[in-house]
Amino acid sequence: MRIIPAIDIIDGKCVRLTQGDYQKKKVYRENPVEVAKEFEDAGMEYLHLVDLDGAKKGHVINWDIIEDIQAETALHVDFGGGVKTEKEVENLLELGVNQINVGSLAVKDPTRFGEWIRTHGRENFILSADVMNEFIRIVGWQEDSHVKIYDLVQQLADSGLKYITCTDISADGMLQGPNFNLYRKLKSKFPDMKITASGGISSCDDLEELKYMKLHGAIVGKAIYEGKIKLDELKSVV
Repeated sequence: MRIIPAIDIIDGKCVRLTQGDYQKKKVYRENPVEVAKEFEDAGMEYLHLVDLDGAKKGHVINWDIIEDIQAETALHVDFGGGVKTEKEVENLLELGVNQINVGSLAVKDPTRFGEWIRTHGRENFILSADVMNEFIRIVGWQEDSHVKIYDLVQQLADSGLKYITCTDISADGMLQGPNFNLYRKLKSKFPDMKITASGGISSCDDLEELKYMKLHGAIVGKAIYEGKIKLDELKSVV
């Protein structure tokens, strides 16, 4: 199982939200690039990078940070946050971003997302599904799409979708454990999908349980910044 530390960006700074609420923002570090380097120095191979400004505004904002992390680290980056156009997809792939998370557009225009998967390759894309009570929320978690995650995944499976990152919004930032039942249900319905869990992970025990469930990956954010999980502990789980 991939252990994937997270960096969320607002105003060029490394932040965490609580339950996706932009009003409950906490700035942890001023320089996300330095944080990425620290992850790499600790033996991490992957990074989940989110442009929260972009997610809210509907287009990628923090290009300079993406470029710097790509230039100054060898981390395998999956990036998300406001990706809406073919040009943004091309630019991200040219920068060497390993995978692109698509959320709002996948819900609003699944046909176009399917075209991207077929054109650029299924390995390059992740469906980023942020859910509340199994319904997907969009536009930086601010709007209810009235679409159930299972229905969207089934629809996109026909286009070749292979990777899903599912965040349980109610658990995100709460440090009370992930929604194991949600991931069991997803894994049961879509056994061939590469599913990554996100939201609520607070201990190595949580990670071991997700690993036991044979998930593809687990994203760890606030638990690192709050010192609940040390980077050397993450390395031992890997």
